[in-house]
Parts: sequence; C-alpha cells; structure tokens
Amino acid sequence: MRRPRAAAPERPDTPYCIQVEHLSKRFGGFTAVDDISFTVSPGEVYGWLGPNGAGKTTTIRMLLGLLKPSGGAAHVLGYNSATQTKAMQAQIGYMSQLFTLYNELTARENIAFYGQVYGLSPSQLKQRETEILEMAGLAGRANVLTANLSGGWKQRLALGCAILHHPQVLFLDEPTAGVDPISRREFWGLIYAMAKTGVTVLVTTHYMDEAELCQRVGFINRGQLIALDTPDQLKHTQMRGQVLELSTPAPDQTLRVLKAAQAAGRLPLDEVALYGAQIHVVVPFAQEHAPAIQALVSAAGLPAPQIERIAPTLEDVFISAVRG
Repeated sequence: MRRPRAAAPERPDTPYCIQVEHLSKRFGGFTAVDDISFTVSPGEVYGWLGPNGAGKTTTIRMLLGLLKPSGGAAHVLGYNSATQTKAMQAQIGYMSQLFTLYNELTARENIAFYGQVYGLSPSQLKQRETEILEMAGLAGRANVLTANLSGGWKQRLALGCAILHHPQVLFLDEPTAGVDPISRREFWGLIYAMAKTGVTVLVTTHYMDEAELCQRVGFINRGQLIALDTPDQLKHTQMRGQVLELSTPAPDQTLRVLKAAQAAGRLPLDEVALYGAQIHVVVPFAQEHAPAIQALVSAAGLPAPQIERIAPTLEDVFISAVRG
C-alpha cells in the first residue's frame, strides 16, 4: 500500500526575501545576537557591517538553519529557517569566508561535486560547468588543482559552486577576506550582475569600501543592530559631529599632539584617526574648532595643518554610531 505523499511545507506569502523578527542567540551567559529585526527585499544587495565578533556570522548561520535561535524568528523566501530548513535550503546559496572548496580536487571536480549535492542532472551540470568556469575566469584551467589556483580564482570558483542551482537568495559571509583589491572589485561586479537578474544577496563584511557598494547597510555591534539604511542616509542620520581633514607634512607628530589634547580634554575631539597621509578629526562644530586645532599644533612647534571640512566616510559614521 502506497503511503500518501507528504504535503509540501507551508510557505507564507511575503513581499520580503528575508524577514527577521526579534532574533536572538545566546551561548550560555553570552548573547551573540541580541533581539534584531530587519527585512531584505527581492533583488537587494544588503550589507551586514561590523567588527569581528559582532554577531554577523551567527546571524547568517541562523538564517541558513544551521543554528537554532534562542528567541524570535527568521524567514527566508517565506520559509521558517528553523523549522522548514530543507525546503528553504534548496533555493538558497551560501559562500563562507573559507571558500568551502576541496583543494585536492580540480576546478571541474569541485563543480561536479557541488552539482551532485544540489541534484543537477548530467545535462544541467554540463551546461552550468561551462558557465561557471567562464564566470570564474577559469576557461582552459578546468583541470588545474584548486590548491594551485590564486586567491581570486578560488573566490570566484567558490561563488560559482554556491550558485550552481540558481538560488533565489545568496548568503556571502566575508567572501573577500584575504583577497587582493583587484579581485575584490571583480567579485563585486559579479554580485551586482546576479542582483540584476533578481537574486537577493546578503553579504557580511568589515570592509567599509564594500559596505559603500551595498544598497542598504545594517550596522551590528556586540550583537545589536544599531543602525540600518542606505549608505548615504546613514551619513546624514548617524553622524554625530562634523569631520575635518588635516593635511600636514608631519602627520605622525600632529596625530600625537591631537591625541594628547583629546585625552586631556583640552579640545572636544570625538575622534582622531590617521587616514592615509591625512588626519580625520571629528568635532562638534567645524568652523569653531578648526582655528583652535591649528593653534594647538602650531604651539607644539609643528607646521600648521591645512584643514578642510569633508563629508564623513562610512567608517566615520560607523564609529560615531557605535559610540552613540
């Protein structure tokens, strides 16, 4: 007697590809993710920005169904990631910062392995193999051992393996860690090419320049979501104070003088940091404090810096949001 076929898991109707409500994760007495809520729309490139240990990877692992939340819920493509994991995972892709490739296999063999995992037919796998090798810049190198590929090639091959089955949502966990700047830029070109086809991308990063490329960015620190908006809007709403850029032939000595004044409370300097050859100083009012800074540096026997008020970088904004 045939058993009745199990009903497909119920998939709630939702306008969002990702919907997170009051999600938390505790490990004993430590709270890694603390009551966060956010949504991601179809085709959106959403950035999850924070320092190491902020809770970025823990959040992704709960969205993937690899960790059970301690509180709240997460839905991906309408599926509850904790209770409908199998149905959800057939439609999502995941690339970790370790690339999850097998170094003892060739590029072609890695693609074949993941194609079988995702249940591709031989004809589908053959077609996708050609497409992935071309996308990764590995046409003509299909039989090269993965261990012998450069970091950029490994990165693009890992991305290709993650999207073999044409997922609707792609999770990228610090995918450019340890990769050179040119490969990082090429990788982001691939991300936006996929987003244009309707793929939703959630990417974690601690690179500020990468966060600038996202359509929306969530700031996470110590497990808490402290700000969420477009990069431009975050600069308008989250920046406390104004940013002065100092150009000087003696940046190291000038930085020490400003740091000492900050520590002693002689000037209200919210942040003092070296950015390349320039120094960024965050003050309550640029017009008022720029002359005081010049006078302070000159009194220390150093060349008076050229000072210009500039728009804040996303790094300035993140530091301001964290401190606030």
